[in-house]
Amino acid sequence: MHELALHIVLLLVAAAFLAGFVDSIAGGGGLITIPAFLIAGIPPLEALGTNKLQGLFGSGSATLAYARKGHVNLKDQLWMAAFSCGGSALGALAAAYVPGAWLKVALPVILIAVALYFALKPNLNDDARAARMTPFLFGLTFVPLIGFYDGIFGPGTGSFFMLAFVTMAGFGILKATAHTKLLNFASNIGAFAVFSFYGVILWKIGLMMGVAQFLGAQAGSRLAMRNGAKIIKPLLVITCIALALKLLSDPAGPMRMWLGV
Repeated sequence: MHELALHIVLLLVAAAFLAGFVDSIAGGGGLITIPAFLIAGIPPLEALGTNKLQGLFGSGSATLAYARKGHVNLKDQLWMAAFSCGGSALGALAAAYVPGAWLKVALPVILIAVALYFALKPNLNDDARAARMTPFLFGLTFVPLIGFYDGIFGPGTGSFFMLAFVTMAGFGILKATAHTKLLNFASNIGAFAVFSFYGVILWKIGLMMGVAQFLGAQAGSRLAMRNGAKIIKPLLVITCIALALKLLSDPAGPMRMWLGV
């Protein structure tokens, strides 16, 4: 059990609130909480495990908020959530055996591409468009694949779910956001179960941050539902670029080592 100073606890709780707010709109809450954990001196594995615990509250809170307003039907989407949960659990189990260096090299490029798509693609709004695959095929392929990624690595999961829902399932921006939160909640459950089994979760600080995540996600989801694509698109673009820059600026990052900078 890590005993943290009061000002460190307050920093982590504030970071959790902000992460819940941002994540409920555009994803990327881990961009805020993971650095906060590391600044607080929490070891990386415990940071990842505790992040999944407190993230459950944020994604769960946002899911409930969107469901209450009819933007996602929880009952109809439970099977898809199960695939996301299963994929994430497998990813978390594989994380100890699969080298993540190639993901760290590719991810900034992918995130920038996602940001450019949402920034430059015309007519991306809250209106539905033609789907490129059936819901069953979408749930059988993209959902567990992105869930697996969330378990094995994690950053940008919400952005990838958003991109898949918009491009493959034909969802409008707001509906895609609502469904992303449900599947992100499910993927958090899968990874959390594995981290919990290995005993790398700091329960006290994780639960305190979870309360802040819950409140932040309530505020963020309400803002998103009031403004739709007008707020979701720019925040999604900013989040993707910020996460890409964070990965590129890591002194120990494999891309910087590969480029010799």
